[in-house]
Amino acid sequence: MLDNLESDYDCSKAGDDLHQLKQELAALRGQGTGDSETRERLNRLENQISFIMNKCDIHH
Repeated sequence: MLDNLESDYDCSKAGDDLHQLKQELAALRGQGTGDSETRERLNRLENQISFIMNKCDIHH
């Protein structure tokens, strides 16, 4: 998970960052979503992925 994403995020890093975030998300989903800490982490990862995709105009 990336620490902080700011409005001045460097989109040249998007490919690597998205790959890493999506791998983390998949691994976490594979563990299940039992506790609130895990759900919070899932939400944060999903939000980071959405932020990068929107900021850098990346479409699925």
